[in-house]
Amino acid sequence: MEEKSLIKMWIKSRTQIIQAQVAPALVLIAIMVLAAFDVFAEASDGAKYLAIGVAAVTGILAIISQYAAVREGEALIADLRKVQNPSALGGKIADSRGLVSLSAIAIVGFGIAIFALVVWAVLG
Repeated sequence: MEEKSLIKMWIKSRTQIIQAQVAPALVLIAIMVLAAFDVFAEASDGAKYLAIGVAAVTGILAIISQYAAVREGEALIADLRKVQNPSALGGKIADSRGLVSLSAIAIVGFGIAIFALVVWAVLG
């Protein structure tokens, strides 16, 4: 595959990671607003568990999508490393494996931390 095609695929993978964060961010905003107005203090247990469940499912699906995009990005990096005489951009992307791997760890770690905070905010 030629470098230009690989870079286009790289941009697509990065866009997928960003887009996968939109839905969970909106769910977290809603939960944060409801928690800030102390709505969960008077909510039924069912409503609280539903909020936690929606946050969990949305977050898990986002993590799966983001992690898949990261794995694809790692494969693209391997392919870009094989390109003869890469452009400056191609070279920088090819050298970014450490950052891509770090982002995979951060996605999972921050996801777990945020979920713990959601549970705390909802259940008090």
